[in-house]
Amino acid sequence: MELPAIVALADQHGRKATLAAVRAAVERIRARGAGAPARETSVESLVQEIGSILAGTPRRLRRVVNGTGVVIHTNLGRAPVAAIAASRAVELAASYSNLELDLATGRRGDRQSLLVDLLCRMTGAEAAMVVNNGAAAVLLGLAALCPRREVVVSRGEAIEIGGGFRIPEILRLSGARLVEVGTTNRTRVSDYLEACSDRTAAFLRVHQSNFRMEGFVQRPAVAELARAAHERGVLLLEDVGSGLVPPPTPAGAAEDRLSASSAAGVDLIFSSGDKLLGASQAGLVMGRGPLVEKMRRHPLARALRPDKLQLAVLEETLLCYEAPGRLAEIPVWRMLNSSPGELRARAERWALTLTARGVDAEVVPLEGAVGGGTTPGPALPSHGVLITTAQPGAARRLLLRGDPPVLCLERATGVAVDARCVLPEEEGVLLSALSAAFGGAA
Repeated sequence: MELPAIVALADQHGRKATLAAVRAAVERIRARGAGAPARETSVESLVQEIGSILAGTPRRLRRVVNGTGVVIHTNLGRAPVAAIAASRAVELAASYSNLELDLATGRRGDRQSLLVDLLCRMTGAEAAMVVNNGAAAVLLGLAALCPRREVVVSRGEAIEIGGGFRIPEILRLSGARLVEVGTTNRTRVSDYLEACSDRTAAFLRVHQSNFRMEGFVQRPAVAELARAAHERGVLLLEDVGSGLVPPPTPAGAAEDRLSASSAAGVDLIFSSGDKLLGASQAGLVMGRGPLVEKMRRHPLARALRPDKLQLAVLEETLLCYEAPGRLAEIPVWRMLNSSPGELRARAERWALTLTARGVDAEVVPLEGAVGGGTTPGPALPSHGVLITTAQPGAARRLLLRGDPPVLCLERATGVAVDARCVLPEEEGVLLSALSAAFGGAA
């Protein structure tokens, strides 16, 4: 550790990491010499080995190639953001910004004022604010508007979505009291009205993110529920889930648009920013001015506020939606609008390249999904390549250990890579990874 070359490595990588690399290098040398005559190891070769270990230490958070066909993949960070939005975030991250500075007066500003006009213009809402994520938006709304009062929820909407997020628990944590009405499959407006009392603060309508019910089911239309709530003098709050602004993608056509909920008379709308919207992780709140203002003044608002990087990505993504000619810049939009024919043509190019490199590859039909708890709708017809191998499980694990890791689909006769979610700039590294893993020339 006192050798000048090792001191230099410690300055670059940190003393603890360098010490761990020294120990690992020594163990490697001992393992190589086990059972063999002792031979001298030069200081130069030892330093080289230590440097190699440190250089090969991967970052904990890494880029991954998504070959699963699941567009909004929660395990993979959900939606990739537009390149222009990422560039804006980098620009602002590497400098100071007017996050809370009023440039007109030079005095302290409010980060919540930055995107209000844009969100209101796109959704028709009277006021808006942004928090850290969708669950935070729901929690803050209930805590600010319904503490120690009752909130009426359909039994079919007292749901759990990914990560153990349960509506009953969020209500309890907010200080509100849950009143369930109707049945799992059928809830009428009359059920909400019969549950109303002087203790009722709101009706809560919740997006059924990860499942859908078919057959003998009934759910009030949002406009009908809004009228009933206002007749009884209570609020209608709606968690719309993924957050969709017009125009919808084919895969998200059945989703409730933010503007539709606003026009139907919902008092407060909660939405995520990093699902169908294709922006950063964020929770969007849109609705009546006095209600949004009450949320902004609540103590939880500071704990749940977004940072400048989230706001930068969200702003640029919303600007892409405002200009129809820029929609293709949003990766999620592009992926969901890719036709099976386009994906097949892409897969055919991959198969030709891989076959020329000696890899047993063929084009196969596949089915992807929107993912991310956005909509449990039908699968997305797609195409990709199937690499034939006798050990699909081992091949899948091998691809995960690559640089960058490739997430693929395990099949009985091999592993498949869906073309839908592989970004254009990733094609080269994907084909190299597949060639190296399956014996071809990278």
